Amino acid sequence: MRKPIIAGNWKMYKTGSEAKTLAAGIVEKVQKVQEVQIVLCPPFTALGAVAEAIKGSNIELGAQNCHFEDKGAFTGEISTAFLIDAGCKYVIIGHSERRQYFAEDDALINKKIKRAQASGLIPIFCIGETLLERQKEQTFDVLRRQVLHGLQEISATDPERLIIAYEPVWAIGTGVTATKEQAQEAHRYIRDLLAGLWGSETAERIRIQYGGSVKPDNVAELMAQDDIDGALVGGASLDADSFAKIVGF
Repeated sequence: MRKPIIAGNWKMYKTGSEAKTLAAGIVEKVQKVQEVQIVLCPPFTALGAVAEAIKGSNIELGAQNCHFEDKGAFTGEISTAFLIDAGCKYVIIGHSERRQYFAEDDALINKKIKRAQASGLIPIFCIGETLLERQKEQTFDVLRRQVLHGLQEISATDPERLIIAYEPVWAIGTGVTATKEQAQEAHRYIRDLLAGLWGSETAERIRIQYGGSVKPDNVAELMAQDDIDGALVGGASLDADSFAKIVGF
């Protein structure tokens, strides 16, 4: 049985003090939840503040990005060693905003996943099609390319140390959510791709999150689908009440 995982991606919001207050509020509201894995992914500058706020709780810490080398002359970059030192267990890799605004391609994302796994972090590997790609009926082609290239030469010896996040780009921050049928269809296709890489037994143990305008009023029907194992939550994770309701789906 795959344990659901709900992660909040705070993107470029919240100063250190704001993040600490938000994290403390979330801790208070979800502290009794045991059946769901909860992860908060604040901005780099707020990692320390959030780590302090969630210390000793049932919430784990994640980052929003990392570099593919462990150290070096890479001005402005953040290594996985820095993230671990800050208390991180997870790191988001390949988010559509990284792909769109910072020209991250499948090859670069593959290098980042390898670095994350080698360092002991659990990557939350994001994939998903744009609206134009869906309209052209290219969804499965895009997912296949992103999965096969992004996971090239990746080991899945411990399936619980890899999270996939299916985030249709047309649903991120738009208020439009994929229907439960659309989401389940994509998740099933992704799981079949994983089975082709590592076998069905391993694929059935890998958790696949849905992301894209997840809210308290739509999370239950999404989570009821056979192949949806959690949510990567954007805007709704910036409010403690809203995020707590999602966690308690």
